[in-house]
Amino acid sequence: MADQPDVTGFFHKQTGSITYVVADPATKRAAIVDSVLDFDQAAGRTATVFADAVAEHVRQRGLTVDWLLETHCHADHLSAAPHLRSRLGGQVAIGNHIDEVQRIFSRLYNIDLPALMGFDRLFAEGDTFKIGGIEGRVMHTPGHTPACVTYVIGDAAFCGDTLFMPDYGTARCDFPGGSAETLYRSIRRILDLPEDTRIFTAHDYQPDGRPPAWTSTVGQQRRANKHVRDGVSEAEFVQMRKARDATLSMPQLLWPSVQVNINAGQMPRAEGNGLIYLKVPINAV
Repeated sequence: MADQPDVTGFFHKQTGSITYVVADPATKRAAIVDSVLDFDQAAGRTATVFADAVAEHVRQRGLTVDWLLETHCHADHLSAAPHLRSRLGGQVAIGNHIDEVQRIFSRLYNIDLPALMGFDRLFAEGDTFKIGGIEGRVMHTPGHTPACVTYVIGDAAFCGDTLFMPDYGTARCDFPGGSAETLYRSIRRILDLPEDTRIFTAHDYQPDGRPPAWTSTVGQQRRANKHVRDGVSEAEFVQMRKARDATLSMPQLLWPSVQVNINAGQMPRAEGNGLIYLKVPINAV
């Protein structure tokens, strides 16, 4: 069907993240959603093994990449968008509320906002874009972070961390700028999409040890999501979400991830000795 993109997911086991290649089969134009850079925190080393596998998939299928889409500023992995742009082309894009996240975290990192290199495109609610002959539409779906967006591309919705698979539920809301009330309302907007809309999540944490999974439908989410299936009220969800969030530890890669990702995946500039450093604010939160 003309409004059905081909979607291929790549599971990054170390972070439980999924990167997607979304392609128009008629024109072979494509987007890459939520790319991942390998990062060994203990060694302070990056690698591009995972991103290069995604790039090889693109090359083997003769695709042309127009977009490198970020659903939000991830706190659990570093973006590989600059590396993939250098190899494949395309514009790096995110929701325009990223400026709120940049303001919050630039203070914590003591970074001047003008020093941030920025994104190629900032999307507002309702903006549209093209992947070949397939239209994409941007939904601002905050709650997990203020800048979260869902990309509805044909019959597929890429919702980032807003929703997970039905047996895992929903995203945490205790990061700066997060809100359980706002997340509930964002999710209900997603669940108002047609029931056969395909839902693609940014993570899977394999509850009970099941194999990785990242594809469901709006109908399946409405019937079976353990946190927000039909019949769960906003008050019930908020009470559950806040109680659950209070038990969660910080993501292991939060500080390096956010410092890089508020800067469109770019590393900080090298210092006088030629080395790059990532900061960890001590006793700041």
